Amino acid sequence: MRWLALMAAILIGPATALPAAETPSATLLKPAGVFDGVDGQVHAGWQVLVEGDKIAAVGPNLSAPIGAQVIALPGDTQMPGMIEGHGHLFLHPYNETPWDDQVLHEALALRTARAVASARATLMAGFTSERDLGTEGAGYADVGLRDAIAKGIVPGPRLQVATRAIVALGAYGPKGFEPGVEIPQGAEEVSGVDSIVAAVRRQIAAGADWIKLYADYRWRPGEDSRATLSLDEMKAAVAAAHDAGRPVAVHAATAEGMRRAIAAGVDTIEHGYGGTPEIFAAMVAKGIALCPTLAASDAVARYRGWNGSEPAPASVLLNRSSFKLAVKAGVRICMGGDVGVFAHGQNAREMELMAAVGMAPAQVLIAATGANARWFRLDKRLGAVKIGLLADLVAVSGDPTADIAAVRRVALVMKGGMVVGR
Repeated sequence: MRWLALMAAILIGPATALPAAETPSATLLKPAGVFDGVDGQVHAGWQVLVEGDKIAAVGPNLSAPIGAQVIALPGDTQMPGMIEGHGHLFLHPYNETPWDDQVLHEALALRTARAVASARATLMAGFTSERDLGTEGAGYADVGLRDAIAKGIVPGPRLQVATRAIVALGAYGPKGFEPGVEIPQGAEEVSGVDSIVAAVRRQIAAGADWIKLYADYRWRPGEDSRATLSLDEMKAAVAAAHDAGRPVAVHAATAEGMRRAIAAGVDTIEHGYGGTPEIFAAMVAKGIALCPTLAASDAVARYRGWNGSEPAPASVLLNRSSFKLAVKAGVRICMGGDVGVFAHGQNAREMELMAAVGMAPAQVLIAATGANARWFRLDKRLGAVKIGLLADLVAVSGDPTADIAAVRRVALVMKGGMVVGR
């Protein structure tokens, strides 16, 4: 009888249920200081009050409302959640699996599962937002990943996605197969103005937040990059994208590719290895941002045998040189490392290289927070520790304006007012 009574109690439940644990109505973060993503300083003694999913107050000696959770972060710097400006969540390091094999031989389900894990690693590294610039053969899967993260199904950064990216017919890869045999490509191929406009609209209809174009590439393996899309094609693509309210990012590694991209009125240029003082001056005049992707050239050189000693390989030196020219010219700098070429979660590698080449750590931090938010049209919601913005925040151990490597020492990650990593 006692056993029957026990089973009945379990099935029916207690007469008076215990109250569930309540989510704090507010959270008061108490770090050693706050880097707000705007003025380049760490404000000692500042605190941050979060209510719901937004920042409610910033400054010294804040009071915690009744019922608020208080999180002490002694020795840590609070800063905006970092924004990865150039990523590929559907790629993983080329020394694990070559790019061709990822595109041709890895199943979409495998690539998607890996992308989910990579998104989580990115978030835990303190990057609460990311611009993903092409699935490299994984179709429109980035749209589904973006939406799954937004719905809270899987953890990850807030995503802006470019879906398939757009390349000139015959100019991309994989290559090296029997002529005439159709091989799956890492991007959508186009030829002519009507073709590229149709591709832009197709990708927007499928969910693209950005349009990604390749202004230049290698026609055959081993050749130097050359301009591929014509100026008329690029102008038509940009017009179609901008008509739909979508900004345009352009892969451009040559001087001619960059000239065409600038003339077409794009929003960001990726890589920019062939930039000259004149080209960078033209970017400044049009307000076009550069994502230098120093970490990509560094990683590829290491995969090819470079041990990191100086002098660096020519490709690395060229990237460093173009970055210095861009900074000197006053070009808007995006922090984006082409992560996926190297491991997700190691996004800070680009920030360390930017500082190593000569950019002040505080400016690197701004590039990864407030500046990226502006270039990506997110600054009304993200990118600064400011009242009314979303509470996407990260705390790092130490002072990252003195030691940029501090951004690797993540003590707390908050996204939308919820602590997701600590």
